[in-house]
Amino acid sequence: MDGLILIGVPASTYVRVCRIALAEKGVTYELVPARPHSPDVTAINPLGKVPVMRHGSVTLSESSAIARYIDQVFPGPALFPTDPVGNAYTEQWVSRVNSSLDLVLVRQYLIPYIFPGGPDGAPDRSKIDPVIPAVTKALELVQTGVAATGHLVGDQFTFADINLIPILEYLQMTPEAGSFIAQSQPIQSYLKRHAARESVASTVAKRAA
Repeated sequence: MDGLILIGVPASTYVRVCRIALAEKGVTYELVPARPHSPDVTAINPLGKVPVMRHGSVTLSESSAIARYIDQVFPGPALFPTDPVGNAYTEQWVSRVNSSLDLVLVRQYLIPYIFPGGPDGAPDRSKIDPVIPAVTKALELVQTGVAATGHLVGDQFTFADINLIPILEYLQMTPEAGSFIAQSQPIQSYLKRHAARESVASTVAKRAA
């Protein structure tokens, strides 16, 4: 089987999620930068969303599906717990992040900072300010989730953590969410602990010069 190819924007949280998963499993792969809706992407995902993956004759889209494939095909530490309860809790957190928290924390809050639309290129406060209470509520949920063990599921680094960490690292750079994180001992400890992992440290997207 040919080598694994991951396609997408390196700075994308979901592309990085797959890169962390690959690094955890020790998989050698090729990262092909491509924007959403580009030909390389739509050839695999008609919806045009990144990441997408090629591995021989296998093509996949959606980061969770890609991560499960990686976990089952390659040796190394399990990204999804093998016990039914741990697996279910991992899936619960993954679904919670992908269906709800990403919408608030990334789409509604973070994107207006990344792509400012206000006067003179400033962040558009008319989009940011109304969502701040929801951002606080989402981060309180995360804080409760990591407080007990420094992991989202039991005392094991799982795909639930992989799926969340890139979002939190971006949020640290914003005023409101960054202030919450700075004052949250559980989230601070969580990020510090996992930032030291080789898989997390080695996959930070390089800033354009």
